[in-house]
Amino acid sequence: MFRKVFCISLLSVGVFGFSQKKWTIQECVDYAIRNNLQVQAQMYNKDVQTKNLEMAKKEYLPSVSGTINNNANFGQTLVGTSSIRNDSYYNGANVGASMLVYNNGRLEKSIRKTGFDVEASLQDVETIKNNIALQIAQQYLNVMLNREIKKISESAMDSAQKLYDRAKITTEVGTTAQTVLAESTASLAREKQNVKTAQINVDKALFAMAQLLQLQDYKTFDVVDIPVPDKLAPQSESVEEVLNMAYTSQPVVKAAEIRIKAAEAQTEVVRTNFYPTITANAAIGSFYNNLLNKNTLGYQQDPVTGALTPIMERNFFQQYSDNFGQQLSLSANIPIFNKGITKLQVEQTKINETIAKNNLEQQKFQLKQDIQQAQFNADSNFEVYTSAVEAEKSTKLALDFAEKSYEAGRSTIYDVTMARNNYANAQGSVAQAKYNYLFSIKVLDFYAGRGINL
Repeated sequence: MFRKVFCISLLSVGVFGFSQKKWTIQECVDYAIRNNLQVQAQMYNKDVQTKNLEMAKKEYLPSVSGTINNNANFGQTLVGTSSIRNDSYYNGANVGASMLVYNNGRLEKSIRKTGFDVEASLQDVETIKNNIALQIAQQYLNVMLNREIKKISESAMDSAQKLYDRAKITTEVGTTAQTVLAESTASLAREKQNVKTAQINVDKALFAMAQLLQLQDYKTFDVVDIPVPDKLAPQSESVEEVLNMAYTSQPVVKAAEIRIKAAEAQTEVVRTNFYPTITANAAIGSFYNNLLNKNTLGYQQDPVTGALTPIMERNFFQQYSDNFGQQLSLSANIPIFNKGITKLQVEQTKINETIAKNNLEQQKFQLKQDIQQAQFNADSNFEVYTSAVEAEKSTKLALDFAEKSYEAGRSTIYDVTMARNNYANAQGSVAQAKYNYLFSIKVLDFYAGRGINL
């Protein structure tokens, strides 16, 4: 009995420990990438392109096939001006092989084009992974922001609690009016409400994070706190520096560049239709034929005795042995006129090349705009952060003066409450500006190819 209770206790501890596991940013990113449906869909597309490449390489091998024919004929057939009975059964079998000898390098060019398709699909996968990592980082910082706001609210509630405790004592001994206790009670209730609201916002942020990860059990989900420096420095990289790194590191640009090569390779594949195709063929086979309405093919006369001997039909195996044959051939398919379709196909693939090049320019232009926007956000968010820090310092000083003035009896609890609210709002503004700036920096790191690290 004791052993059973002990095992159940260990199991309960293990389940509780698992449910209380806190996720790191890297664990969130890895899990999201493994389970995201968009990533899985793109991986399937990559697998399709990989199979296309394997099939293109298999085209070098000869194709081998076998056929078996069975025919049965019944009834009359015309011979000259009369008809005779022609009941017969035919069985034939052969094995043939065909191999491409020359097509102006179509196979090599097809393999090259399909290889580019595989590379482009891999870059598409990386693009989706990067976007997911950026979304995870943004939501992770949102959780951290709401937790910091909660701490600010809890600090304000502690201060309100102290004022309430003091107001209760002074009111009870009659040194302060009943209105002081009423105001301190209301102030404490408001701060408790703010703490509750802050906790709800933390839970909402964690819930949004769990939904982003597509977790079924979101109620026990939690993340590890990350260290955030108290003071932040301005970023020093220019748009041109980040842009140059982005052009060489961003998978969306690499995919566009690879698709230009794929379009050019496809043009070369289509051009091979102007040239002859030479194919080598080899075949072996045999057949069996049986006249169903008679067992003899005719009669043979003995030259000495003059006696007639019937010529019997050979059996199945004898005929297959006697009728066995081989065949070798070399054929050339020479294009002469196909209504100008090949020429139009080449022109069409050239248009696709232009489209691919235009897509690359679009991707670079969009990337430049995104980086410029990220740079502007980083600079403006840092300015907001520095001004919020200054506002926090001044409101803290005002709160200190209000508390000392209240202790000296020269101000009311209402003045202290207002000063504390101003200071809490200023702290919240600093936290908001700080995390906005941190995310802006992470966006620039993302575009520069440095990954998402918090």
